[in-house]
Amino acid sequence: MLSGGRRLGRDDRGVAAVEFALLLPILMLLYFGVVELTQGAMTAERAAHTASTIGDLVAQNTSVTSAEVADIFSVGDTVMYPYPTTTLQMRVSSLAADTHGNVTVVWSQALGMAKRQAGVSVSGLPANVINANESVVMSETKYTYASVFGQVLPSPITFSNVYYLHPRLSPQVTCADC
Repeated sequence: MLSGGRRLGRDDRGVAAVEFALLLPILMLLYFGVVELTQGAMTAERAAHTASTIGDLVAQNTSVTSAEVADIFSVGDTVMYPYPTTTLQMRVSSLAADTHGNVTVVWSQALGMAKRQAGVSVSGLPANVINANESVVMSETKYTYASVFGQVLPSPITFSNVYYLHPRLSPQVTCADC
């Protein structure tokens, strides 16, 4: 009986399988965690790029129409590819500062969020974005990212981006039917 116990103690044929079984849950958690965090970071980058792109496309014009802004929003959907755009919200607004530096909304168009009302004062802009008698195009996006696996990031995260761009071809981008 004693020799059987010694023989069993020296038997190491299943050690690798036991070690693998103990480490597998930790390795899987690390792998899926890295996948989720990478997907979240890539989605945040795409949402920021979408805000930059839609603002830049508007800022390249002297005037736009509601239909053209709708086309620009469809470009924003394309920029988000391959991520789903069901939670993507976009807004483009033209802001102007008067001689005293008071900033108001000139026009606004939005998809999935409320438009800014024309003539309403805008506060909280970063310093030196707009000076007196200038205008800027403000583009905004919001995107709610829900993790594919839902284990490391169990609740959705909302990414919000705001870009300010000066008009390139005129002092102000106008929109007659916005």
